[in-house]
Formats: sequence, C-alpha cells, structure tokens
Amino acid sequence: MRDEAEKDAHKNPHLIEDRIIHAALSGRIAPGERLGEKELSEIFGVSRTLVREAMMRLQARGIVEVSSRRGWFVIEPSVEEARHTIDARRALEVGMLVTLDRASPGMIRALRDHVRAEQKAIASGDRAERSYLLGHFHVCLAETLGNPVLASLLQDLTTRTVLIAALYQSSHDAHESCGEHGEIIDALEKGNSTEAARLMDVHLRHVEKALNYRSAASRLDHLKAALQGSGT
Repeated sequence: MRDEAEKDAHKNPHLIEDRIIHAALSGRIAPGERLGEKELSEIFGVSRTLVREAMMRLQARGIVEVSSRRGWFVIEPSVEEARHTIDARRALEVGMLVTLDRASPGMIRALRDHVRAEQKAIASGDRAERSYLLGHFHVCLAETLGNPVLASLLQDLTTRTVLIAALYQSSHDAHESCGEHGEIIDALEKGNSTEAARLMDVHLRHVEKALNYRSAASRLDHLKAALQGSGT
C-alpha cells in the first residue's frame, strides 16, 4: 500500500499540498496547527522526504512556517498581514475584471454553477463545504476567465484569507457573500466589467471591515479579561 501511495505521490507531486490547502479553505485545519512530518507520512503513506518537499513548497507559498525546534505549522497571520493580503487580492481581482473584454456564455454558466453549489452548501448547513466554496469562488473566477497564473496566486491568497478569518473575523454572513458573488456575475453577464470590478472592490472591503471589527473586539475582550475579577 505504501509503495502504491508513493507511486501516486510521484504521479501527482502536489497531492499533499493540495489536500492541505483544501482542508484550510474548508476550515478543517486551524491557524497554528502543527503538521508533523511523521504523522503526514503515515496519513499519506509516503516517505518523510516527500512530505518535507511538500511542506517546503507550502512554506514558499506562505501557507505554512517552520520552527527549528517544533517543526511545521499552519501560519497564524497578524492583523497587519491580513490587511496586506486583502490589499494584494484587491489589486489582482479588481485589475483582472477591469481588463476583461467580455465573459462568454460558457464562462457565465460555469460561475452560476459555482454559486448554486455555494447556495446548496449554505442551505444544507455544511460549514466546511460552504467555507471552501465561498473562498474558492475567486479562484474559479480567474480559472473561468482564462488566467491560470492569477488563479494560482489567488489560491494561496484566498487560503491565507480564510486562515485570517478564522483568527480575526466574526462569522461572515454566508448569504451576503454568496449574494455578492451573484451580483458580480450579473455585471459580467451584462458585459459591464467596470461594474463587476466595482462590486468586487466592495465585496473585499466588506471582508476587510469585518476583519477590522473583529480585531478591535478582540483587543477589548483581552483588556476586559485582564482587568475584571483581579480583586482589589
């Protein structure tokens, strides 16, 4: 079995990192979670060398970090890093839409299918699938519009955003986020790429606003915990 897994890993050298990114987008892996080479080697049935290579690629992509004494960990982004990540996404995603000539009917159908999947996950209460689909919409958008380079970049930035949300944001209104995705598609279907870009900017600003709110709330909670019940 291990030999077969090794062969599969060599056929798809990105299998381990793809699984880890999917788990992060789904909220199944938390920020700061330790990813032990021995444990991953057992889970995937491959050598620790292949695991280490996958971890090094994820480190280069900004998804994990390594400690010389404790091993590999999922990143725990700071508020400042979160803002930089969202700024980078805004530059890429708004720019992508501004420069778009027109989305074909096939592109619109693919994006509508994705939003229907989001709606189904929301309706079923599947939080992991909902989290994954809402984040992956942005990757799907770049792929559908025919820009694999942007799709790859957005995969990493979106994963980092989901990890940031897990640390700093209150539960994002999934219905509102899904609705905003639909509005972006509506604008694309009408051939109004400028409006689609504006709506994307608004959408990402909502994410940033939630982040800022949560950050302030966390500081207040920390201060209350420090000062209440200390006894005088």
